[in-house]
Parts: sequence; structure tokens; C-alpha cells
Amino acid sequence: MFCSRSIGAHLLKGLGALSLIGLALYLISYHPEFVLVTPVLVLGAFILFRGCPMCWMVGLFETIRNGKIRNLDAKISADE
Repeated sequence: MFCSRSIGAHLLKGLGALSLIGLALYLISYHPEFVLVTPVLVLGAFILFRGCPMCWMVGLFETIRNGKIRNLDAKISADE
């Protein structure tokens, strides 16, 4: 449901979301004239997270689990 095709892609999405949140916090703290940009950055982070950060973590665990299942299926198919 929440998982990506690869762990690398999932981690890149998380890194992008954290970067957007960090940029939003930086702009609020040091450049208050960009206060209207920060909601757009936070919205982009939620889109990359596919919800909240906890949803992203659940997706990471699902991606890892699905990768292990695919590897196990490949081993079973190769043994037959």
C-alpha cells in the first residue's frame, strides 16, 4: 500500500521530504518574508511522505518485507 518498488527510491523520497521540511523551517526562522512559501514546502513534504512521517516508516518496512519476499520467491523458483 505505502511501499515503493525499491528501498533506494523510498529513502530518496524521505530525504526529499526532510529537505523540504528543513527548508521550510529555515525560511520561517531567518526569512519571514517567505512565510507564504512555507505551506507549499510542507505540503510537498507530506506528498513525498505519502502522509505523515509514520506512514513513510510503515512504507519503508513494507518495502523491505516485499523485497525479502521477492528474493525468497526467486530462490524457490530457481530451486525447482
